[in-house]
Amino acid sequence: MPRRFFKRYMPHPDRIKANKSLRFLGTLIHDPNLLHLNRHSVARAMAIGLFWAMIPMPMQMLVAALCAVPARANLPIAVGLVWLTNPLTMPPVFYCNYKVGAWLMDTPVSPMPMELSLAWVTQMLESHWQPLFLGSLVVAVGVSIFGYVATQAYWRWWVARNWRKRQQSRR
Repeated sequence: MPRRFFKRYMPHPDRIKANKSLRFLGTLIHDPNLLHLNRHSVARAMAIGLFWAMIPMPMQMLVAALCAVPARANLPIAVGLVWLTNPLTMPPVFYCNYKVGAWLMDTPVSPMPMELSLAWVTQMLESHWQPLFLGSLVVAVGVSIFGYVATQAYWRWWVARNWRKRQQSRR
């Protein structure tokens, strides 16, 4: 399964549990699903991480972690997926979210300038925040549902394929 791929890049569970910045979670951090790679915890982590990646707000990683703990989702995957919207991908992703929101609200779309400036971003957030957040919410829900379903389906397909291979090799 993709388990080997994830295990290669994930930190060891003892390192995560010993992290000083996660002490506020207390005994919740010791839930095995937070660090275990199974179909359900990874699919929940995909949904949570993709949802918060599409929401334009500061400290997305913290919010994703706080949502992953009660949902018993894989914590490193949920937090890591938030980085899909990094400083390079944020402008086009959030502009697409804005266009979706403007389409849903039936408002005219402001064109994206060739060079981004802090003044333009501030002006856009002051005057066009409703379509941005509506579009971000709609896209976040859609992407998170797709991520959850795709992860479940891919995991099942992978296990079934490996099962068939083992059955054929035994014959």
